[in-house]
Amino acid sequence: MTRPLAYIISALFHPLVIPSYVLVTLLAINPFMFGVNTVWGNPIVLLQVFLSTFMLPAFSLLMLRQLDFVPSIELENKEDRIIPFIVTGIFYIGLAVFFVKTPNHSPHILTVFILGATIGLWISFLVNLFTKISIHAVAIAGFLAIVILCMQQLEFDHVLINLGSIGAVNLTMRSLLMIVILITGIVGTSRLLLKAHEPFQIYLGYFVGFLSQIIANNFLINY
Repeated sequence: MTRPLAYIISALFHPLVIPSYVLVTLLAINPFMFGVNTVWGNPIVLLQVFLSTFMLPAFSLLMLRQLDFVPSIELENKEDRIIPFIVTGIFYIGLAVFFVKTPNHSPHILTVFILGATIGLWISFLVNLFTKISIHAVAIAGFLAIVILCMQQLEFDHVLINLGSIGAVNLTMRSLLMIVILITGIVGTSRLLLKAHEPFQIYLGYFVGFLSQIIANNFLINY
């Protein structure tokens, strides 16, 4: 893997876009959970997740950079991450509380992911006080965990991805799992190649991301 490719992978799988990827994946697995029959049939939920987990945090980070609260949007040092962590965490908490308090608004599995992502973010904030944990690893491991939970909880064996005039792609859940596992490894490798993290920080990110989803799932089962 070349450095330019590693940069592209890091950008494509930036932690802030992972929740949107997860939502689209869940809609592809079973849009009927959301009361629609197509991936793009529920624009309200799509907009809520995209705004709260990407647009608002990204805009806040740009504003922090313009005001010189952070030296770079890449947040290379763990000290630079503290304020962005707090700001982003507030947006995530707001979205998670809304989803948990309105269970009929979205399917259980999406609420699990949003809550798990919020838990993972705040655990990462605490860990970041001691070491620069990989947020890329936290996010992609959360994606992996939610695919596994889908396989356990949802009675669906296939994912149908409608590409419009191009056609449709039909994947088995096992194939989807293998793809996400591969992406998980590629994302971690790209962060190592860019020397953004030490191996321990990548593994720690995987652990936090996966564990956070398990915690969220167990909490909501007993909620």
